[in-house]
Amino acid sequence: MTTEKIFKPGSQLALIEKAKRVPPLKIGKEEMKFEPEDLDDTYKEKALKELRETSENMKQALEEIRKQIAAEPDFVIPNEDAFLHKFLRPCKWHAESAFELMKRFYKFRQNNPRFCKQLEPENEKTLLLSGILTLLPGRSDGCRILIIESGKKWKPKIVSLDQIFRGVMLALEAAMSEPKTQVSGVRVILDMDGLSLSHVTYFTPSFASAVLDWVQRCLPSRLKGVHIVNQPYIFNMVFAIFKPFIQEKLRKRIHFHGTDRASLLTHIDASIMPTRYGGKFELPSEPIGEGLFEYFSQFEEDFQENCKHGYPAKT
Repeated sequence: MTTEKIFKPGSQLALIEKAKRVPPLKIGKEEMKFEPEDLDDTYKEKALKELRETSENMKQALEEIRKQIAAEPDFVIPNEDAFLHKFLRPCKWHAESAFELMKRFYKFRQNNPRFCKQLEPENEKTLLLSGILTLLPGRSDGCRILIIESGKKWKPKIVSLDQIFRGVMLALEAAMSEPKTQVSGVRVILDMDGLSLSHVTYFTPSFASAVLDWVQRCLPSRLKGVHIVNQPYIFNMVFAIFKPFIQEKLRKRIHFHGTDRASLLTHIDASIMPTRYGGKFELPSEPIGEGLFEYFSQFEEDFQENCKHGYPAKT
């Protein structure tokens, strides 16, 4: 008789154990799976070079940030080292910067229930089934690659712009719990093929401001690049809405590729990129949305637990 270890949902140990049991999502000939396990030697070396990740810096930062959390009123945060790593790694183990990032992240949640309340796979089922989001199975220089197809796959009467944002937040929340992604970061591909004037009418300055506030000030992830592909001329109208809110750091990481696949592949490894973007990965033509939803749903209770963290909801 064997006894299975039981860990609290949402904890890193629970995620590691669950990721071992849950069958990976088959995408073509490749497998996409959640990777919450500890860093291997290659990623440890990368963390040391890029993030100041030494045992001394880690110990000092963890001690300091715990003191800051304890002094913050009405702030519910897990005491687990692995949870705190999510905020410390993007800030290169500077505890004060990481604590400020953590507060901004949870204040955004508190102030924006429209985007953040009950951010769980079951509540985002329509978006996940739509095929608008694709997490690629492979990594490029360790980065997670998220594709957002907000052109012809986006049917605004079925999936709202808010739902797309919530789905992106859900996907990146999962990525934030992967030590490899904490170290290497994320690249986002915005495929605007099929964008029409009817799509453009849904974008507003208030929405653009909220999205960019979250991306630039609150997201605990190393955003290595935003790659815009297949954009029609009308995309300029959308970008004009976002442009006033884009800060210099993000501006330098936005790349407009159009249909220039060679340009895109200077940033992302061709071996993991779909063939339609000039890469070598055979992304199947059949929809993968249902599989993506079913895979995320295996971690439903972990997302539910994450929703309990931070500041209390406003009444």
